[in-house]
Amino acid sequence: MADLKVNGKMVSVSEEDLEKSLLDYIRNTLLLTGTKNGCNIGVCGACTVLVDGAAKRSCKVKVSSVIGKEILTIEGLENADGTLHPLQQAFVDAGAIQCGFCTPGMVMSAYSLLTKDPHPSREKIKKSLSGNLCRCTGYQQIFDAVELASEELN
Repeated sequence: MADLKVNGKMVSVSEEDLEKSLLDYIRNTLLLTGTKNGCNIGVCGACTVLVDGAAKRSCKVKVSSVIGKEILTIEGLENADGTLHPLQQAFVDAGAIQCGFCTPGMVMSAYSLLTKDPHPSREKIKKSLSGNLCRCTGYQQIFDAVELASEELN
């Protein structure tokens, strides 16, 4: 057995789960289904989670490579009382969610950016989210949401 921390809780990983993708482990073993499987080849960003604070495509990461590390999924952002994190709320307020499929990956990429740069420029936001695909919003509302969250958080 090996351990990793997911959303602040220690999780014991069985030997048979070590070669699974982190995406499959999160969704099918831990039953945290907020992280989405968009392409399963690492290009759409829907499966983005944070590994020790860095945004990673969980479909391309083996569980064995994150043993001893801290994983943060979209479920781990909500407040203790069950309310949305200010970044999640900003996505709602800015109309940055339509079908919602890409939203968890977008939020996690944006969260990673805001932890490193609390006041990013619009250009930096665009660059940070360039690996996350959305077919519904046209991206402007997503960029607006990150700017709104930056203001709210600071």
